[in-house]
Amino acid sequence: MKQRICKGGCLAVVGILFLLLFLSFRGGERTELLETEGRSFERAEVVEVVQNNETESGGVAGKQAVTLKLLSGQWKGKTVPANSSSGYLFGAHCKKGMRVIAIVSESAGELAVSVYSADRGPMVWLMIAAFVAVVVLVGGKKGLSSILGLIFTMLCIFFLFLPMIYRGVSPVLAAVLIVALTTTVTMCLIDGVSRKSLTAMAGTVGGVVISGLFAWLFGQATGIGGYNVSDIENLVYVGEMTEIRIGELLFAGILIAALGAVMDVGMSIASTLNEMKEINPHMTAGQLFRSGMNVGRDMMGTMTNTLILAFTGGSINTLVFIYAYHYQYQQIINMYSVGIELMQGLSASMGVILAAPLTALIGGALLGGRGKKDETEN
Repeated sequence: MKQRICKGGCLAVVGILFLLLFLSFRGGERTELLETEGRSFERAEVVEVVQNNETESGGVAGKQAVTLKLLSGQWKGKTVPANSSSGYLFGAHCKKGMRVIAIVSESAGELAVSVYSADRGPMVWLMIAAFVAVVVLVGGKKGLSSILGLIFTMLCIFFLFLPMIYRGVSPVLAAVLIVALTTTVTMCLIDGVSRKSLTAMAGTVGGVVISGLFAWLFGQATGIGGYNVSDIENLVYVGEMTEIRIGELLFAGILIAALGAVMDVGMSIASTLNEMKEINPHMTAGQLFRSGMNVGRDMMGTMTNTLILAFTGGSINTLVFIYAYHYQYQQIINMYSVGIELMQGLSASMGVILAAPLTALIGGALLGGRGKKDETEN
């Protein structure tokens, strides 16, 4: 009963803090970076393919001329002519009965319509629903708690982090706040308020902060910063038109990217130490620390591989260009894109590695002096 009260109180405090921050940073008009008046994206159905763009060899070239029936928006139910480019990034190879997303532009009462893409929304939500179902079926109540924690994390990013940095708050400070909030809620949902969850929270936040510090040191040593990312021209324009501190976005992203892996290490070590203490209440802080370090060492290899491979997978296109065009070593090692990927991978891995001794140390201190089961877990 006491644990439920503590859990509810913790979640209530975080919820109130979330609401206060949300109310503080919501509202206010966003700067219009692109003229969108009279333009909307609407769901539509292909009624007829008027002119196809298939070649004799079976490929496609040019544009399709199609007739669409709009299924949403102001012009719902209206049948209109449209073009589809069948490109790799925009348009779609339309067939009769196919659902698409149309760009509808109105000017002086006239409509200009083009196909933006296939309507993938329903299938995307279906895949998300399948993921949630599998997590809940396999994980039970813990799986449901994990999904709730993930939802809260997404809410924090979209409704706190982005509005905060848009209004001039440091992206790094905003990221640290998001990390603290999401870690607290996730740990409370999974394990309630206990010495184990406090150990995991402290180890996670500490590991993420270490990731950020290492990324900053890496940037200072190599001369790589937030203005060296690939889409900097567009970001600079955004920064000039808003209060967003563009130079800090790279490091804020590293903090958020490291959170999941560091949280995994923190909770795993904290759970192991708590279980060992339950089995042997006489274990000292030193014994718990050594046991935690043994667990951490076993996790370091797999988790660092996970992070490095994740960032490598994200930059696979760059690696293909490097290999195909026979880049030289001096060219490769001094490329900003390669340096940034190395910064992200090494920083996140450093957070995971140092989160292990940090969590073991905190766990030994919190659990080592406990002679019996924590009252908050009754």
